[in-house]
Amino acid sequence: MDKLQFYTALTALWVALSWVPYILDRIATRGLMGALANYDPNARPQSAWAQRAMRAHRVNVEAFVAFGPLAVMAMVLIPEDPYPGLLASTFFVGIVAHYVIYCAGITVLRTLAFAVAALSTAGLALRVLSAI
Repeated sequence: MDKLQFYTALTALWVALSWVPYILDRIATRGLMGALANYDPNARPQSAWAQRAMRAHRVNVEAFVAFGPLAVMAMVLIPEDPYPGLLASTFFVGIVAHYVIYCAGITVLRTLAFAVAALSTAGLALRVLSAI
């Protein structure tokens, strides 16, 4: 498994599991049955960090939707190129940092961390297109 494959898989695992903290908070604030219930606008609100975690998870999913297909294309079209692996590792670091920083409520760093992930995706697209 090369670096691109490793970090793409690690990112997919991160995106697949990053909902767990805010669901645990939902159970803690509303109880198990309240967490399993249908949406209720009158339900007890979750902790502020958990609300931010939910939004950060959504951003991670949306970012991975663009990155994932590009990573697969790079695996097929340019398998010997080490640059996509570097971009995959920076994408992973960017979205994990974005999630953690977003949960902590630090606004400027959150945006910078997301920019790292977004620029990694743009770089990967340009590499797949042979533009760089």
